Amino acid sequence: MSARERIGSKRLYLVCDVRPRGFLADALRGGVDIVQLRDKGLGDDALLAAAREFRAAVDVAGALFILNDRPDLVAACDADGVHIGQDDGSVADARALVGSDRIVGRSTHAPAQGAEADADPDVDYLAVGPVHATPTKPGRPAAGLEYVAWAAENVHKPWFAIGGLHVGNVGAVTARGARRIVVVRAIADAADPAAAASALRERLEVPVGAAQP
Repeated sequence: MSARERIGSKRLYLVCDVRPRGFLADALRGGVDIVQLRDKGLGDDALLAAAREFRAAVDVAGALFILNDRPDLVAACDADGVHIGQDDGSVADARALVGSDRIVGRSTHAPAQGAEADADPDVDYLAVGPVHATPTKPGRPAAGLEYVAWAAENVHKPWFAIGGLHVGNVGAVTARGARRIVVVRAIADAADPAAAASALRERLEVPVGAAQP
């Protein structure tokens, strides 16, 4: 099964900077099934070195490894795909660089962007948000829960709610139809990454649209 075919079964997506293998192993053991390497400060050589650790960790866990915003390095990093934002170049250019078998993910922040990405055959999944304002994207206004609800009604491809999500508020997005989430600080800043991932995964197992406590 290709990486593009596997994306639909994934639920808990972690975005993080360079991390030790032990951290990655703990997060994956807790239930993370996609890891994205996002570290804007790294040069190419350092990014390639970090990617080797990420690749090794996800292979042990049977997870997927995504590279942020560098479709030109996906093959060299042996990544399963790339994630690109609205300001990171075109989907067509990313697809041309990564080839037909790897994943291309797209950030979206409003229904028009969501509809465009959903209709684009080169996009494999969408990130929908930010649900809440977050310091990882300074200056970007929150898209809110309304956009999550819109995605649940209108997007046919796999999509992940993203933006300021943690164990205390993830129920609000699952109640509006989200089956998949992206987190950063909720796991990256946790004292126990495995426990943090496990708690988030447990919240994702609540039936979509179920009443939340």
